[in-house]
Amino acid sequence: MAKEKERIKVVSDNRQARFLYEILETYEAGIELQGTEVKSIRAGKVNLRDGFALLRDGEVWLMNVHISPYDKSSLFFNHDPRRTRRLLMHNWEIRKLIGQVEQKGLTLVPLKMYFKGSWVKVALGLGKGKKLHDKRETLKRRQDDRDMARAMKR
Repeated sequence: MAKEKERIKVVSDNRQARFLYEILETYEAGIELQGTEVKSIRAGKVNLRDGFALLRDGEVWLMNVHISPYDKSSLFFNHDPRRTRRLLMHNWEIRKLIGQVEQKGLTLVPLKMYFKGSWVKVALGLGKGKKLHDKRETLKRRQDDRDMARAMKR
């Protein structure tokens, strides 16, 4: 049987994470959500900029990600915008992450949130924080690439 390609629709992208961290590996995780959160995500009202993931008691938790309250719902049924959300990953992935985060001092940051079919997924990056001189070097390299591209067009 031919397997259909699953449609991926990116809802939110954390571009600043790639600037602040050197991403070593990426992981895909499902996310445990409430109904109004899914509706807000479909509307694209997600901010991943300040988010990070923690490993606690053998589970992965997404912290500080802002999902705006759903407009068409009453306040009673709406969710807390910055609540802690559980990420769904395989046990072997979690064990691997625990070893890397605790021993090497790496950080888990959300890179993007997207729909894979009808499921909401989060791409997590295992990253090492960049120093100030590394950030300056990245900016300088980016500017040099732009200048070279302009020179090649002429």
